[in-house]
Amino acid sequence: MRLEDVEVGEPGPGELRIRVDAIGLNRAETLFRSGRYIEPVKQFPARLGNEAAGVVEAMGEGVTGFRVGDAVSTVPAFSQNDYGVYAERALVPASAVLHRPEGLGAVEGAAVWMPYVTAYGALVEVGGMRPGDTVVLNAASSSVGLAALQVAERVGAVPIALTRTAAKRDALLKQGAAEVVVTDEEDVVERVLAATGGKGAEFVFDAVAGPGVVELAKTVADEGTLLVYGALSGEPTPYPGVQLALPALNMRSYTMLETVRQPERLRRAAAFVNSGLRAGAFRPVVDRTFELDQIVDAHRYLESNAQIGKIVVTVRH
Repeated sequence: MRLEDVEVGEPGPGELRIRVDAIGLNRAETLFRSGRYIEPVKQFPARLGNEAAGVVEAMGEGVTGFRVGDAVSTVPAFSQNDYGVYAERALVPASAVLHRPEGLGAVEGAAVWMPYVTAYGALVEVGGMRPGDTVVLNAASSSVGLAALQVAERVGAVPIALTRTAAKRDALLKQGAAEVVVTDEEDVVERVLAATGGKGAEFVFDAVAGPGVVELAKTVADEGTLLVYGALSGEPTPYPGVQLALPALNMRSYTMLETVRQPERLRRAAAFVNSGLRAGAFRPVVDRTFELDQIVDAHRYLESNAQIGKIVVTVRH
């Protein structure tokens, strides 16, 4: 992975050119460059990056709703085979751009949309999470996990955070977890059933997948839902209903593309997230920032799993 000087060009129909001020790193980018993403790289050299915050510099034909100088953020609604925002300036489809809420800086603006839209889209839009529901969050210290904690709290649901080691327990409690289960030390099923009076959780939100879904399924309430939105384990994922004889277990995969590529769903998601930001209920968590010329170090840090929250790369102009 390296930086190169290339001509940006003018935006085409339906495109914006933005000056990139900050870039939010996502697992999708490490998977894409390593050949393990849901779509393969079509051509090398390839671009990277879905999520950025910056300022509109130019608009292509047919673009409405934006003006030069607007502060904006991109949402991951496009293929990295077509666009990439690891750059000082980038062309992006206007359909994947949202106005940045007033008072939200570029660093925070690059840390909002992927985590909160993923959590909202899965748990509220698809799952129908309601006040009083319990949701178990695997990989809870990730940017999506932390956003899901806040989304659950906003809805009135009860979030139970799972983390591998005790090192992140206090941080997760501070971020709003009702309970924290340290998976390397505690029995997850026992803890979740105890916290829910034996009935289990209405939702499990899993970024890891793989063989571990069998144990997670034991924490799901009757007719509850196991939502798989990531594959950090890198291993095949079985359907646990067969092994556990759970005919009422609902299990489905989710990607935020279900939300961001449908304009009406994206409109609802943006309204929900903006409402939470204005109320102070949503607080983007940025673990660490790097500069653009440190992008390789930033990716190494992302893959270390040491972070709590989002890693953001800043761009000097």
